[in-house]
Amino acid sequence: MQIEGATALVTGGGSGLGEATARMLASAGAKVGVLDLNEGAATRVASEIDGIALPADVTSEADVTTALDRLEAAFGPLRILVSCAGIGTAKRIVGRDGPMALADFQKVITVNLVGTFNAMRLAAARMAESEPLEDNARGVIVNTASVAAFDGQIGQAAYAASKGGITSLALPAAREFARFGVRVNTIAPGIFLTPLLAELPEDAQASLAAGIPYPARLGAPAEFADAVRFCIENQYLNAEVIRLDGGTRLAPK
Repeated sequence: MQIEGATALVTGGGSGLGEATARMLASAGAKVGVLDLNEGAATRVASEIDGIALPADVTSEADVTTALDRLEAAFGPLRILVSCAGIGTAKRIVGRDGPMALADFQKVITVNLVGTFNAMRLAAARMAESEPLEDNARGVIVNTASVAAFDGQIGQAAYAASKGGITSLALPAAREFARFGVRVNTIAPGIFLTPLLAELPEDAQASLAAGIPYPARLGAPAEFADAVRFCIENQYLNAEVIRLDGGTRLAPK
């Protein structure tokens, strides 16, 4: 699908991988909605790329519906959705203080998995009603998982489960949306230099990078955005989960 002139929504677009994606889409000529729970971050990015800031909670049907209404009123029918919104946690299932609080597990699943599904279902419904483009295409969805879906470490049970759910969504969603001309792909990034990791000391960052076969460094958000672009523009790529990790495989801990 051609990016230039398309209306795109990026969830979690106020920072990290989402921000890099929003900037890439804008530079390629898309009209971008920056959805983020952090209104200030969404406004900052949107103002710099001539997009629209959409403060919203991805787990809320009302919030995402309102965001989509505002985006389409401003820029026209939605064609591209990239879901980057998510949170992490580092807790053992059974730690020194006993079993992990169920609420902590539920929060990660709700934000990462339910939030991704919520955005996908609401966006796909609108794409299905739009006019078809070349090759009967109506839209493309790119979700963000993690290598933790396959190599989850000790303490990552909730995060790995949420990202595993996202990887499992790709095939059934792509099969269902095929009749609409809507493709679904997923990127599973490894260790990227997001704002959270940038706060770690340099020696800690170097230690993380040392475990990556090649290149032995943390991933750059722009490299994630490049992969998103490939998922959007290659019309024959559908129902795939792409590991983007420099060949790393996470150790147990």
